[in-house]
Amino acid sequence: MQINRLFEIVYILLDKKIVTSNELAEHFEVSTRTIYRDIETLSSAGIPVFMTKGRGGGISLLPDFVLNKTVFTEEEKNSILSSLKAVHSVDLSESDNAIAKLGSLFGGEQTDWIEVDFSSWASGQHETETFNMIKSAILCKEVISFNYASAKSQQTARQVEPLKLCFKSAAWYVYGYCKEKRDFRFFKLRRIRELRVLEQHFQRKSPKQVLVKENVPPGEYVRLKLKLSAEVAYRVYDEFESYEQQEDGSFITEIDYPKGEWLIYYITTFGRHCEVLAPEEVRDEVKKELQNTLKNYV
Repeated sequence: MQINRLFEIVYILLDKKIVTSNELAEHFEVSTRTIYRDIETLSSAGIPVFMTKGRGGGISLLPDFVLNKTVFTEEEKNSILSSLKAVHSVDLSESDNAIAKLGSLFGGEQTDWIEVDFSSWASGQHETETFNMIKSAILCKEVISFNYASAKSQQTARQVEPLKLCFKSAAWYVYGYCKEKRDFRFFKLRRIRELRVLEQHFQRKSPKQVLVKENVPPGEYVRLKLKLSAEVAYRVYDEFESYEQQEDGSFITEIDYPKGEWLIYYITTFGRHCEVLAPEEVRDEVKKELQNTLKNYV
């Protein structure tokens, strides 16, 4: 398509500064006459491309024009480059080319104001490989299969139409249509094993937003009221958006959490520094879990 060729001509000129019409014609496998028409089109669009004759002559751009006249502001350009670098932090090596092209097009080096690394402190090689395989399957609309470890430690075989990769609460998930459950599900990447991309294609489109409460079935949330001691203030600041600090330094917080066995485990990670005030059934479940744990030390 001409629009793609025009963009690449601008990129080549930014990168090489000056090229001949014959070089461009050979690169794009078109005639020099076509290249001349492309140059006229770029000039008509306001791009200051010009030609010089003689030894060392060729096609070039006025210095810094694209940087100064681009439709993006400096803040927008830096935001785009910073976002690309953030995505690159999950080891998407193919984004290097896009970063290089846009960096050359936009210019400037003010993209180092933020550093993002989604990987854990431990080795994240498995998760990175899983991420890249699923990303490719999403873009190619290919079905994936894998073994999945549920919150109840059950291993289940799944076939999923992957629609989106999501990052939520310090973990990566793939959101897709599970053929076994005949419904949409989130799957934590760290629990996926024996991932395969199948030679099956699907046409299902991804919704614009999936990280919303509406995607959790009704009745699957529980309203928790917790009392947390001052000794775990750092976790309160990190993990809760709203809370009230008491005179003794403790905290009272209310929050909606998805139901499941993991919820009891999460509460017990606070140890003696957390008390469930409501609801009563969750308080009883935590008490039972602690009593069962105590049996390991009798």
